[in-house]
Amino acid sequence: MAGGEVGPGGVPGQAGVLEGSNPSKYNPADPIVLFIIQSAIIIIACRLLHWPLSKFRQPKVIAEVIGGIVLGPTVLGNIPGYMDAIFPKESMPNLTLAANLGLVLFLFLVGLEVDMRILFSNWKTAASVGALGMAFPFALGAAIAYGLYHEFRGDPGVQDISFGVYMLFIGVAMAITAFPVLARILTELKLLQTNVGTIVLSAGVANDVVGWILLALTVALVNAGTGLTALYVLLVCIAYVLFLIYAVRPVFLWILRRDGSLENGPSQSMVGLTLLMVLSSAFFTNIIGVHAIFGGFLIGLICPHEGGFAVQLTEKIEDLVTVLFLPLYFALSGLKTDIGLLNSGIVWGYVVAVLAVAFFGKIVGGTLAARWTGMVWRESFTIGVLMSCKGLVELIVLNIGLQAGILSTRVFTIFVVMALVTTFATTPLVLWLYPLDYQRKIEAWKRGEIDWDGNPLKKNDDDVPMDAIQREKNQAMRISKITVLLRLENLPSIFSFVDLLGSKPIPTAKVHKSKKLPAATIPEEGESSGASDTEKEQIEESKPTGPPIKPLEVHGERLVELTQRTSAVMQVSEVDELQQKDPVVNVFRTFGSFHNIAVSAGLSISPSESFAEVLTNRAADQSSDLLLIPWSETGAVTESEDPTQYSSANRFMSEQHNQFISQVLSQSSASCSTAIMVNRGFGSMFDRGLSRATSFRSLRERKEINIISPISDPSHHIFFPFFGGSDDRVALRFVLQLAANTNVTATIVQVIYAPDEHADPNLQLPPIAIRRDVPRNLSQSQVPTLSNPDIPTAAASTTSLVSSDADSIFFASLRDSCPPELLTRVFFETVRTPQPLQYVVTKAREEVGQTPRNAGDLVILGRGRRDNRPHIRSELVQVLATLGVPSGTGMETRRCLGDVAEAMVVASVKASVLVFQAGGKVLRMEHEARLEAKEVAGKEV
Repeated sequence: MAGGEVGPGGVPGQAGVLEGSNPSKYNPADPIVLFIIQSAIIIIACRLLHWPLSKFRQPKVIAEVIGGIVLGPTVLGNIPGYMDAIFPKESMPNLTLAANLGLVLFLFLVGLEVDMRILFSNWKTAASVGALGMAFPFALGAAIAYGLYHEFRGDPGVQDISFGVYMLFIGVAMAITAFPVLARILTELKLLQTNVGTIVLSAGVANDVVGWILLALTVALVNAGTGLTALYVLLVCIAYVLFLIYAVRPVFLWILRRDGSLENGPSQSMVGLTLLMVLSSAFFTNIIGVHAIFGGFLIGLICPHEGGFAVQLTEKIEDLVTVLFLPLYFALSGLKTDIGLLNSGIVWGYVVAVLAVAFFGKIVGGTLAARWTGMVWRESFTIGVLMSCKGLVELIVLNIGLQAGILSTRVFTIFVVMALVTTFATTPLVLWLYPLDYQRKIEAWKRGEIDWDGNPLKKNDDDVPMDAIQREKNQAMRISKITVLLRLENLPSIFSFVDLLGSKPIPTAKVHKSKKLPAATIPEEGESSGASDTEKEQIEESKPTGPPIKPLEVHGERLVELTQRTSAVMQVSEVDELQQKDPVVNVFRTFGSFHNIAVSAGLSISPSESFAEVLTNRAADQSSDLLLIPWSETGAVTESEDPTQYSSANRFMSEQHNQFISQVLSQSSASCSTAIMVNRGFGSMFDRGLSRATSFRSLRERKEINIISPISDPSHHIFFPFFGGSDDRVALRFVLQLAANTNVTATIVQVIYAPDEHADPNLQLPPIAIRRDVPRNLSQSQVPTLSNPDIPTAAASTTSLVSSDADSIFFASLRDSCPPELLTRVFFETVRTPQPLQYVVTKAREEVGQTPRNAGDLVILGRGRRDNRPHIRSELVQVLATLGVPSGTGMETRRCLGDVAEAMVVASVKASVLVFQAGGKVLRMEHEARLEAKEVAGKEV
């Protein structure tokens, strides 16, 4: 049966190719073999084409259609015998059946993606932009339909239809906008949350719904024998829509609430019920003379979006549809496309005319409507270009027209070329018209911060002239605004770290309301208030003096990867509701409310390669003083909630994560300082890097419940070596700010490189047990050398080989200005040594990790990447070799953390490591101070 060959005795052969049968030969009794071959060829071709097109930010539908054109008669069809062997006419009904089933399910997903709440909340804008954005191209399409109708109505396969029906179809084909592709473009270009994105999305929803209604009317007119029949079809469609809205939807919602699917996601039974409704609706719309896809689309529209039901339902079925079924449908469109039919000047004239009408009609209509709503011209043009995107919806419309006999294969090919060009051009045109710099400029202009030429209208604090003393005060300003990356695996260390900066209120004993004393009466004039003069003086002395300290504000940002899935795009449009239910965001908010810290939290959905840009932009928007990034425990940029995927061996060797950290450090320097935290048990007594390895069998055999005892000693000890430079100066201020917490003690050592000093023979690094998260057996290219390209050049250096006088003065000024109560917890020391790195590592092992039951210790370091320290690099080679890990954590991690931090990580110092990089206002002020110093020196000369 596999090959349809008949064996001896008239029994069909069962051995297939072993009996010499040809698997590519179509057998109606067993069509699955050829169907698998066809599907595999289509999917592979589409995936291969999508890879280069994705570099130009093109949607996948472009690759699918081009793949069909390549596989069809235009390219490979010219090979003799190819079409009869791979795509014989007898097999096309089976391929078409699978493709149409996938199309019904895809239109159901499109309906799920259309959130009518967006349309209702922006109905005025949607009505204006959507109406004019459809009316103008519809009118131009009706005009060009006259020429198309009279020129090509004699082509093979065209039914004898009236010009009115033909005009209606061409008008719809010109006026419709591809809402699914549009939503993906807006999401990828990060425009979904902007005014442009809101207007386009609202208008796209309205355009999509009206377009499908008009297309259904067109199909009904074609399929109906008389005008009266078409009227009956239209009335039945209206009645069916009302039946779904007012009868089916309330019952469906009642069943979902009773089943708990709205709160907990769709159960398997509800997924089955929903798919049964899709197929039933498709069956009904098909038998009344309207295409089956409208039935699936309508069921998607009535599905609820409350509780994320639509998103979670999409997640369950989208992969099968978009990976298998949808490529088959659009590849079939390409197979029906024959570029060879465009074989005359008149035909190519109509190709150019159709392209011009498609671009001009949608861009002009959308632009004028957007301008009428109050947008500036450039924003309006951007909206018009976005509304001109045709995409896969246009191809569905064209296929319906081809199947109904409205279009010939030649006209179908003309419109496929138009759909490809308009879709391909949308993203580049939007990037050219509405770049990120212009977006920021127009937002600042609308807020009244700048004029149209970009000149500031308001003076900010940085523009106010100040003397050196005032500038020094600003440099010593507390870090009061922090943006932190929220990751589930790093929450304990983040909470403990942020808690150190917060100010806890002193609790007061509560008294039951029935036992409260009567309110004290206000003393009359001349009466004593009851307090002695000594008590009054004590009260006055207890009041805080000096400028008020800014309260700590912490913004947590959670990053979720934006994939090609429809559900991910839907999550972006519903991000406000999603972040209200996100467990990590809610836990962070609860932590802030219980620890007297002003917190805010957000959730951003973007491609993983844009995580650094999203995070640094959010820190700039929040005017943060510090951006805190916890180093991933697994080396993954995207978060996985599956604990079985945890692997500490990849922690420092993940190229993707190292690139993310490097991008954050380079992009954030203009807006704020940055701190990278390598957690090793901070805030708890549990250190993943030292946990024993467990097998699946040991996990199954472990019956006891691990009880984690509370931390009896909430103290922390900080060790900070001060080498000098802008990074170390910022880190020193922050150490003193942390030391204001009474549970924190700190050892601050100024390390001065003195090559003339005698080496300390006691500086010996003892053998250590290498941690599981430190990579081993790396290639020789990962070993640090003085010739490595990651060493700053002397021209880029901001410090000398020895500690500069400015750094020494800065260190001494902060040491001498410490209040007495702070000096009881902070110890300052200055050391001159020819072995600064070895001294620091040895000193750190003596200072931290000595109280194993405390809440965790910290080693705080400056990144020092701006400083020229060849003596540190040369000593790093010796230290790593002594520790038995000559390659350290690898070159990429070394570039991110710096040489000193790498030595601390490899040396298994029993503390978490916090690496600082100065940025933002601090760098600007230091640059101004250097310029002033040069001016003063010049005047003195």
